[in-house]
Amino acid sequence: QVQLVESGGGLVQAGGSLRLSCAASGRTFSIYAIMGWFRQAPGKERQFVTGIRRSTGTTTYADSVKGRFTISRDNAKNTMYLQMNSLKPEDTAVYYCAAGLTNYKYDDWGQGTQVTVSS
Repeated sequence: QVQLVESGGGLVQAGGSLRLSCAASGRTFSIYAIMGWFRQAPGKERQFVTGIRRSTGTTTYADSVKGRFTISRDNAKNTMYLQMNSLKPEDTAVYYCAAGLTNYKYDDWGQGTQVTVSS
């Protein structure tokens, strides 16, 4: 059974940093064509934050996090990361990692990790 598990969430002051990790079990990490991070704030829909393609290493970011967040993946460690700098209160959300076997759909999802940014 495939499982994605996020870690690294927590409470941080505005301007601070956090690094989220997403570890995969039950499936070789390197087979995923795309991996990404999404977030969902209370009362809002889940939104795309960032993604990375295996074939090209191409990354995409939501405008709201460009220049502050960085996605990376380490196939050898079966882990993906989200480095979040210059955090703002509006970044407060549950963050989910996701992975897709093709470039067109995310098939596997983690259970989410809470990130809270205080002002």
